[in-house]
Amino acid sequence: MVDKMPSSFSSMNVMRLVSRFILLAAGGSLLLLTGCTTGRVAAGKPYHVTAYRPHDPSAVKVKVSLAKENIYVMEGDRCLMAVACTVGIPAKPTPRGSFTIYSKQEEKRSGSYGFRVQGSRVVPADAGANVPGRYVGYPMGFWCEFAPGYGFHQGFVHPYPRTHGCIRLHGEAAPKFFALVKIGTPVNIATTQPEDETLASKVVPVDDSRAPDPPASLMVTSGAFQKPSGPLLE
Repeated sequence: MVDKMPSSFSSMNVMRLVSRFILLAAGGSLLLLTGCTTGRVAAGKPYHVTAYRPHDPSAVKVKVSLAKENIYVMEGDRCLMAVACTVGIPAKPTPRGSFTIYSKQEEKRSGSYGFRVQGSRVVPADAGANVPGRYVGYPMGFWCEFAPGYGFHQGFVHPYPRTHGCIRLHGEAAPKFFALVKIGTPVNIATTQPEDETLASKVVPVDDSRAPDPPASLMVTSGAFQKPSGPLLE
């Protein structure tokens, strides 16, 4: 299972938790039924993210502070990117420890939660549900896996634990994180990080909890994967 969701939620609420990283396309007129939307899709309020190109990509390390819900991408003492994230709920916590990124996929979809496409109708349905139609998993863009079934990915960010162990980044931050890390990039996840003292105050908080849900008809298209509005790395 990837991007695990609280089992106490309904299917529609499950959809809210994973899907909220796409909100508006081209002035609020969503291209719902196209195979590939061209309008920009955004999560909640605009979120400016600056990510700096590393001098030595092999020296990049990722540090996650669970207490602050922050991600620090570091090259030695140089901060390449510091952003807010959402981590696992207490019952389904994000694993602590030292890991490495071993799998990357730009347009990843969940193999557990998603939708059934029934002609022109799209309904929420788990992969194993006895619901007719073609299964399409929830979008989990810019997936970077660090442990079996656990990864960093694009999604709506809340100021409190919300996932079933995965680490969600805002739609603007996820593609930049994806560009910074490589297969083999080390990841340390701990309750606190030394950077909490020096960098946390500079991290812009994110609260997408009030952002409206996108329609299911958009979720099953490639428009569900938000692209950055500016350059990846500076």
